Amino acid sequence: MYGTGIIKGLGVTLRHFIQTYVDDLRWAGKGGRYYNDEAFAVRQSTQGEGVMTVFYPEEKLPVPERFRFVPFLVTDDPPPGQRWGHDWCTSCGICAKVCPPQCIWIERGKLPNGRPKPEPVNFYIDIDICMNCGYCAEFCPFDAIKMDHDYELAGYDRTTAHIHDKARLSKPLSYWQEIAPKRAEAEEIGRQLAEAAKTKKKSEDDGPRAWPTRLPVNCPIAARSTKTPRVQRRRKGAKTPGRALLCVFAPLRLGVKFLWSTMTF
Repeated sequence: MYGTGIIKGLGVTLRHFIQTYVDDLRWAGKGGRYYNDEAFAVRQSTQGEGVMTVFYPEEKLPVPERFRFVPFLVTDDPPPGQRWGHDWCTSCGICAKVCPPQCIWIERGKLPNGRPKPEPVNFYIDIDICMNCGYCAEFCPFDAIKMDHDYELAGYDRTTAHIHDKARLSKPLSYWQEIAPKRAEAEEIGRQLAEAAKTKKKSEDDGPRAWPTRLPVNCPIAARSTKTPRVQRRRKGAKTPGRALLCVFAPLRLGVKFLWSTMTF
């Protein structure tokens, strides 16, 4: 029969409409159905009934840990009275090289003697060009750049507000541990294991070494084992029997070759 699908669809809409008001009465004594974190979590789960509308910006859906948006620079936790601590970035430039749209600019610092300093003076990212691919965070050898979760970056001025400098990009390590606790913990364990392996290798290199294959000349054992009669004769300049025979037959051999070359048949 024609029109049954329309009737079924209107029935689903009417059921959700009624369940919304029933759910409102259920959450009336628990702080309300809207603008309530507990009610919002239930409303967005499979147990939610009625309208599931998110009232943005008062209500926001949580983002997963691997959510990628504009990158930021990781620093040490700042001391009291400062915004950030020591930079993890060494201004190696790998992030700028692997960036597909080339939206990263880095200016490396310099020491008083003119040599390069492993720390950026200026760091810029154009968020209008950034495609949020995460290559910079993936290829960084020092875990100094991460992908942020802050997606509310709209502004009225594209020339200045959309080019983030080092002051705006720098955020402490505690911020990264807050937005991505599992990934931050895994990275910390990896750094500890790498440091332990490095310390173990260094201790092995600095430990007791094997007996050298070549003993010093002033060692009594070396004197008895290496100063053979043949070595002593060579050091005195005397020729061995083999060398004496070679000196005798070498001119004879050259003479035979000369005569053979001049003979005509």
